[in-house]
Amino acid sequence: MSAAPDRSEPAAATPILELRHVSKRFVKRLDAAAKIANLLGAGLRDEVVQAVDDVSLAVADGEVVGLVGESGCGKSTLGRVVAGVHPATSGTVHFRGREVSALKGPAARDAALKIQMIFQDPMSSLNPRLRVRDIVGEAAVVHGLVGAKEVDDYVAETLQRVGLDPTYMRRYPHQFSGGQRQRIGIARALAVQPEFLVCDESVAALDVSIQAQVLNLFMRLREELSLTYLFISHDLGVVEHLSDRVVIMYLGRVVETAPTEALFDAPNHPYTRALLDEIPRLEARKRRFVPVKGEIPSPIDPPTGCHFHPRCPHATARCAAEQPALREIAPGRWSACHLNDGP
Repeated sequence: MSAAPDRSEPAAATPILELRHVSKRFVKRLDAAAKIANLLGAGLRDEVVQAVDDVSLAVADGEVVGLVGESGCGKSTLGRVVAGVHPATSGTVHFRGREVSALKGPAARDAALKIQMIFQDPMSSLNPRLRVRDIVGEAAVVHGLVGAKEVDDYVAETLQRVGLDPTYMRRYPHQFSGGQRQRIGIARALAVQPEFLVCDESVAALDVSIQAQVLNLFMRLREELSLTYLFISHDLGVVEHLSDRVVIMYLGRVVETAPTEALFDAPNHPYTRALLDEIPRLEARKRRFVPVKGEIPSPIDPPTGCHFHPRCPHATARCAAEQPALREIAPGRWSACHLNDGP
């Protein structure tokens, strides 16, 4: 069993994962009817969704980074870019100092295996035609991590690690509860011996009591296997419980990042403050609930300047015209807000 990293030591000079100016765009091309309409002067154009917009981020070895934002902010897309499910439109992803897209052959395969993703809905991410033995063990056999004769023992050991009875390996996904299926998804990721896990809303579809069990499992696996997590969630309570550092996204951009305790004690960006104000707390039971004003804009036609300015109570004319840079406002704290520039 691998020793857990010492959290008291400073982060290594080279992060395990680094994103450099990563953007991801999805383009819906004009169909034949639209092209004919353009010949008649309709003026239609391709629809471009800027799901991730110039994100730079570094994750230290052994760290748990919580990625938070409203639905549609691009956090799941960013997670898929990190895991290699989607290629970045621009920018680069570096794993242990090496640019992933530039790797070839065995080096590219090894990097792909070291970063695994656990999805929100285990039922849709597990092949219903395969037994658990094949779901968990197939990739390990294909990549030579275990021989075909040893796969049963390997799968049994992996299932035990995530809290499942090894005798269940002959069953199909539909024969399990939601919490058990999520554990199968975790086992499938662990079977290829990863170092970095992208958890995309991995407990959102589970009952509250089951959520706690799975979160405790994540924390135990972190210590046992020295894992690093990018934990994507809209649930700030879960993020506060699990993460060392929190990254806040809004409409494809990172607007604030800070150590968890510092961010929850004193949020800087107006959007972060609005999100934290929505957390129900016992000590504030008589406080009137005030939701974030307005709705998140369309990523097809985002606002100019600061994307949050149409909903921000502190917005000025500068906010509508100029995009604020993400800059360091205190040691380890970064925020993208013109209010930090002073009056």
